[in-house]
Amino acid sequence: MEIDIFRELLVPVIGGLGIFLLGLEFMSDGINNLAANKMRAWLAKLAGTPVKGLAAGTMITGVLQSSTAMTVMVVGLVNAGVVGLRPAISVIMGANIGTTLGNGLIALPLGPLGLICAGLFGLVYVFGKTEKTKNIALAIVGFSLIFYGLNLLTGGLKPLRNMPEVMSAISSLNADSYTGLAVCVLTAAGLTAMIHSSSATIGIVMGLGAAGILDWQTAVAFSLGADLGTTITSWMASLNLSKNAKRAAYAHISFNFIGVAVMFPLFFLSMDLLQWAMGLFGMEIAKAVTVDGKETFPLVPVAVGLYSIGFNIFNTVLMFPFIGVFDRVLSRIGASKGDEEDYAMPRFLDRGALGDFDAGVAAVSKELARYTQGAGLLMAAARGDETALKNAAEHEHALDTLSQEIRAYTAQLFKNDLTPHQTHLLASLIEEEDFSASLTQTLSQITRRIERQLFSANGQAIVSAILDFVEPAVKNGPQGVYLPQAHSRQIAESRERCLQAEQQLAWDERGAILTLLGSAERALNLVQRIADERQSVSREPSTGTRQDSRMPAGALATPA
Repeated sequence: MEIDIFRELLVPVIGGLGIFLLGLEFMSDGINNLAANKMRAWLAKLAGTPVKGLAAGTMITGVLQSSTAMTVMVVGLVNAGVVGLRPAISVIMGANIGTTLGNGLIALPLGPLGLICAGLFGLVYVFGKTEKTKNIALAIVGFSLIFYGLNLLTGGLKPLRNMPEVMSAISSLNADSYTGLAVCVLTAAGLTAMIHSSSATIGIVMGLGAAGILDWQTAVAFSLGADLGTTITSWMASLNLSKNAKRAAYAHISFNFIGVAVMFPLFFLSMDLLQWAMGLFGMEIAKAVTVDGKETFPLVPVAVGLYSIGFNIFNTVLMFPFIGVFDRVLSRIGASKGDEEDYAMPRFLDRGALGDFDAGVAAVSKELARYTQGAGLLMAAARGDETALKNAAEHEHALDTLSQEIRAYTAQLFKNDLTPHQTHLLASLIEEEDFSASLTQTLSQITRRIERQLFSANGQAIVSAILDFVEPAVKNGPQGVYLPQAHSRQIAESRERCLQAEQQLAWDERGAILTLLGSAERALNLVQRIADERQSVSREPSTGTRQDSRMPAGALATPA
C-alpha cells in the first residue's frame, strides 16, 4: 500500500512533536509565572535537611514537571548560598522522582480529550482578565497539548511500519543484548542532551512504542538513557557559577550516571519484573489493539512511564543513605593544595557551636576575619597579580555565598533567653556582615573597571596611586587603626591629577579614573562603617555594654 509521506507521515509527526514540545513549554511557563518565586522560597525554606530536601524536590518538580528547571533552580540557590550542598543533593534526588510522575501521566490515553480541553482553556486565556487566570489557563492548555501532540505523533509514526528501509534502520536499535542496550541508552542520552528535556525524549519514545516502531523493551531502554542526557543542562548552567554550584551540578550528573550503571546489568531482570507486575493487573505489554483499522500498542507508554518511576525511586532509595559520602567527595572537587582557597565554604562555622553563645560568636568573628582577608585578594587582582586569583568573578560569587552563610549562622544564635548585651552584639555582627558584603561589591567594581579599561602610562600611574592607599586600608583597617580623613587629601590630589591637561588622558580613560575614585571613596567609607560598628558593642561575648554611638571613629577592635 502506497503511503502519502507528506500527509500521513510528515504532517502528523512534525506537527505532533511541535505541539507536544509547545505544550511542555506552555505548562512550564504557566506554572512558573504563577508560582515559581513561591516555590523557590519554599525550596529555600524546606531544604534544610536531606529528608526535607528529598520531599521538597519531589513535590515541587512534580508540579513544575521539569527536573531540568528544578535542577537549574537548585544550582542557582546553591550559588547564592541559600541552600547548602548537602540538602541540594537530596533535592536533586527528589527532582528525579518528581519529573517521572509526569511521565506516568503522559502515558494515559487522554489524547482525544487534549484538543477540546486546550481549546476551552485557550478561550479562557484569551479572554481572561487577570494574570493569575491567564497563567492557570496557560498551564492547562500546555498540559492538554502534551496529550494531543503525543496522540498526533503516535498516529503519524504508524505508517513507518510499512516502510522496509525505515524499519531496517530502526531495527539496529534493539535492546535484546547488552550491546544493543548500550546503543539505545547512549542514543537517548544524546537526543535528550540536544533538546534539553527528558520528558520530551520519553514522549517521543512512547509514541514510537505505541506505534509499534520500537518494541516495548527498547522503548523502556530509551527512558533509561534520557536520565543521562538531562544532566547536560545543569552542567551548562553551572559553568560560570561558584565551585559549590558546580558541585551541585556534579551531584546531579554522578547520581544519574551511577544509577544507570547499577541498573545496566540488572536491566533484563527488571524487564521480567515489569512484565510480572503489569501482568498482575491483567496488562500484557506487547498486546496489540486495532483502532480504526490500525494496529497500536497502548500499554507500551504505560510500561515506559512505570519503569521510569520505578527506576528513579529505586535509584533514590539506593543512593539516599550515601548523601554524606556524596557531600564529602564533591566538596573536594576543584580543591587541591596548589589551588586557591575556596571562600564559598565556611571554615569556622561549626554547627555544634550554635548551642553555646560564646563559641558561636567566636566562630562568627573568625569567619568574618577570613572573609575580610578574601575581600583583600580582589585588590591584588586589581593590580594585575595573576597569582592572587584565577577568576575574580568566581571569587566574588564565593565571597557572596560565604557572606550569606555567616549571616544565617549569626541569626541562628538569637535565642529568647539572651541578655540585652548579647542581643545587641548579634545585631551589630549582622550589620557588620552587611557592610563587609557591600565592601566586597565595591572592591569587585574597582577590579572590573581596571580590567576592562586600557590605560596609558600616565593613567596607569594614577590608578596605581589610588590602589596604594585603598589596598592598605582594606587589608589593615578591619584589624588595626584606620582614619579615613587621612586619605581625603590623597583622593583630592588624584582627582586633580586626573583632570590636568598635561596628563594627556583620553576622555574614556579620564572618565574611568574618576569613576574609580568614586568607588575608592565608597570603599574607604565602608571600612569606616565597619570600624564604627566594631566599636559600638564590645566583642567580648560575656561582658560589656552598648557603648555611646558618638564615640570617635578610629580604633578597630580586632575580631576575637
